Amino acid sequence: MEFVIEPKVTLVGAGPGASDLITVRGLKALKDADVVLYDALIDEELLQLVDVKSKVIYVGKRCGTHSRTQEQINEMIVKMALEFGHVVRLKGGDPFVFGRACEEIDYAESFGIPVTVVPGVSSAIAVPSSQGIPMTSRGLSSSFWVMTATKRDGNFSEDLQHAARSSATLVILMGIRKAAEIVSKVREYRDSSTPVAIIQNGTKANEECFLGTLSSFSVKLPAIDYERPGIIVIGDVVAKHPLYFNEEVQRMLFSAF
Repeated sequence: MEFVIEPKVTLVGAGPGASDLITVRGLKALKDADVVLYDALIDEELLQLVDVKSKVIYVGKRCGTHSRTQEQINEMIVKMALEFGHVVRLKGGDPFVFGRACEEIDYAESFGIPVTVVPGVSSAIAVPSSQGIPMTSRGLSSSFWVMTATKRDGNFSEDLQHAARSSATLVILMGIRKAAEIVSKVREYRDSSTPVAIIQNGTKANEECFLGTLSSFSVKLPAIDYERPGIIVIGDVVAKHPLYFNEEVQRMLFSAF
């Protein structure tokens, strides 16, 4: 009997970093895949769970270095689905949070290929939470904004200014390289004593968190590796970090400022 390939695509959110923060549904899809197209920042342990007969292909983009353009990724998704069957597009965090998922869905569906989305734990919330920083807290913040640092043209998003004018918690993704400029911009609208956290390699074993204020970060940023992914959190909720008011830690953090 002739074997008929049934093409389908599943967009899976891998979570914020650690391999065990993928959802159960996402893990099932990963194990069922004929082809896995994975992004940068995906934990290698997840890839080891893929069937040895399946194809595993890196299509990530980091710091301006793209293994493939978005158009090439779209074409590869369709090509692999038609040729092999079930394609899992594995993305960091949640596919619908700055993941360009809609572009991939639209392209695949234009070829009649069904697409399913498996939500992931978003790094925008999970990474600060892993450091004990809430997004909202009674009396401190009743809302939060999640944004990227810049728009496609490289300029700051208007949302940064709007959010800075509010009392909301600011969560800025993909902004490490512009951290100094971001802090300086927010300081135009908020008190210089507003707490700031920069968290890198969130939820992983080598996670690091740098604490400070708008004034201290604007004078001299800590020793941050700008090649590593990170999240910037600005707002009074950062003071909920268990080490924020530790005197010894404060001396270590601010002695250079």
